[in-house]
Amino acid sequence: MKPTHSESAQGNAKEAQSGLAPWSIAELPAPPIAKGMKFLGVIGPGAIILGSSIGSGEWLLGPATFVKYGMSLLWVTSVAAILQTVLNTELIRYTLYTGEPALVGFMRTKPHATFWACVYALFYFLQVGWPAWAGAAAGAIFYLFSGELAGAAQTSTVYWIGAGTFMTCVLILLSGRHIERTLELLNWVLVVMILGGLTLLCLCFASGSRWIEAGLGFFGFSVPTGRFSFFPPGADWFLIGAFAAYSAAGGVVNLTLSNWARDKGFGMGKVVGFIPAAIGGQAIPLAHTGSTFRITAESLTRWRGWWRIVQIDQWGVFCVGALLGMGLPAVLYTSFLRTGEDIRGLAIATALADAMSAQSGAVVGFLVAMMGVWMLFKTQLDILDGTVRAVTDILWTGSDRVRHWAGGEVRIVYYSILTAVVTWGLIALRLAQPIILLQLGANIAGVVFVISALHILYVNTTFLPKELQPPLWRRLALVLMALFYGFFVYLWLMGGLVPDPEKGFLFLLWKGRV
Repeated sequence: MKPTHSESAQGNAKEAQSGLAPWSIAELPAPPIAKGMKFLGVIGPGAIILGSSIGSGEWLLGPATFVKYGMSLLWVTSVAAILQTVLNTELIRYTLYTGEPALVGFMRTKPHATFWACVYALFYFLQVGWPAWAGAAAGAIFYLFSGELAGAAQTSTVYWIGAGTFMTCVLILLSGRHIERTLELLNWVLVVMILGGLTLLCLCFASGSRWIEAGLGFFGFSVPTGRFSFFPPGADWFLIGAFAAYSAAGGVVNLTLSNWARDKGFGMGKVVGFIPAAIGGQAIPLAHTGSTFRITAESLTRWRGWWRIVQIDQWGVFCVGALLGMGLPAVLYTSFLRTGEDIRGLAIATALADAMSAQSGAVVGFLVAMMGVWMLFKTQLDILDGTVRAVTDILWTGSDRVRHWAGGEVRIVYYSILTAVVTWGLIALRLAQPIILLQLGANIAGVVFVISALHILYVNTTFLPKELQPPLWRRLALVLMALFYGFFVYLWLMGGLVPDPEKGFLFLLWKGRV
């Protein structure tokens, strides 16, 4: 059914009061029918966001936290994975109904679309505008070829390896017909190989007591002390706040999920189009405004079919994968590295590989280092695409001038923004060590969660028909999420429950010591 303008499209439609064009009306496509292994071809966005999360929180910030403080902090991952899965499904709920990414839904709220476009574009820049994953992968690549851990003397070499890694991500985004499909396939390979490889390594090298310690850690119980230990004394809140935000996915990475769901063709996303690749992709029209559907018995049946797909994609792939993705590295790292050690530095991505090489042989160390390179590279690829994709959607939806300049070809906007982001990224790689940039961005992700959890709650209870709005328990979960991450943001900014001028980020920023 060809989209037609909504009956309320005369300028006073609720969704148009912030300056964006009103929705059109179309028919909700029928969900695909797939059973068994064929269902893997129907789902997909959950694999992309899971692949993104495994390379940052699970391989870098999580291990740094567990090695320093112990595995009792895995309770943070338990809470984060559940709350983020609720958030993810609510973001996709909006996309199922409108065909628009949730970011566009945020732009439809007051005071104005431009205000929220600037706010969320700034969040993207502050959180993932630094190519920290390519920089961390560079340290692992250096180790693979030299057999040595990267240090201060290798800063320049690591930079150029990181720059090459970053540019390789660009080459991949230039190819393929459908960018979302390219990322989906790569992430299925990543998730299966990495989780399978980590499971095998843990079974081979970790003792049964480590598995038990990790299992109890998901509930906050510390086996070494024999009691529940939710927060370590003298904690580094810059590290723990970053770990909390990047347990599971993190901030704007979660927000980009609905962009991938739109391009996958979930719900009304099948009506509005997607962003094709520059090489090998046909010119696909992408509507600058969403399309909704009338509530009928048939459309509600189709909606339930789509919602079932979303549930499996998020709870079955993302949530379960996020718990395994954090728990398995925790078991492995704490089996080979001393508790209390601070592994943050240029060589953080190869700390485990070096320890395993010394204790279990060079071949094992090489394979673990290769695993680290692949995880971090794929994470950088996903985040680079997600950042550019989100800003593209913001401009494509909110600016007639941009659409006119691009001649209606969304690829021109996408790759123009990609060029700008890559140029900045090559500069940002020289500003600080990748792990410092990663921790800073992760703490910004906590701020994003506080705002976006409440924002999507408002959007889904304001713009969606009552039949499609979230139930009470989901609304309460979104409020709880804002409080949960707000607590960690406070600890990061203040340095603890009691403000500490020597540790709080705001105090250090004021003194010029950041």
